[in-house]
Amino acid sequence: MRKLAFLAPLGAVLAVAAGPALADPASINVTLGADLQQKADELGEREVREQADRLAEVVRRALARSGRLDGARIDLVLTDLKPNRPTFEQLSHSPGLDGHRSISIGGAAIEGNVTTADGQVLPVSYDWYSTSLAEVHGNTTWQDADRAYQRLASRLADGRYVSR
Repeated sequence: MRKLAFLAPLGAVLAVAAGPALADPASINVTLGADLQQKADELGEREVREQADRLAEVVRRALARSGRLDGARIDLVLTDLKPNRPTFEQLSHSPGLDGHRSISIGGAAIEGNVTTADGQVLPVSYDWYSTSLAEVHGNTTWQDADRAYQRLASRLADGRYVSR
């Protein structure tokens, strides 16, 4: 009986010390738009799929830091991608391209919706493209697309869903 009397207060102290239960993180689903699926043959299907995965990861990290959309379901559609440098697929089809010196204006467009934990459905729309070659900073193929992902993730974490 004495052991039980000791365990009850200990259990109460541990429950209080643990604090409130953490909310479920947002569920993020990224698909490819119809136009981008057709363009994937030109860009390389593997690279396009990797970009969809990258978008999901960038959004997941930003929302985990903010905790803003805990318990929400986020369905995003990657509708357009433009690389800053030629992809492997483009290099294999156009031997005149140079993987290091060929640069172009890049970016991405994303649409979708956020279903909050309370069932409210909010539209999401964001795109960002560099406007000139002078804005192209960085050496990666998907530099500007990644910038678009980061900006969208920041907006979602701040509660801003539509930008046009």
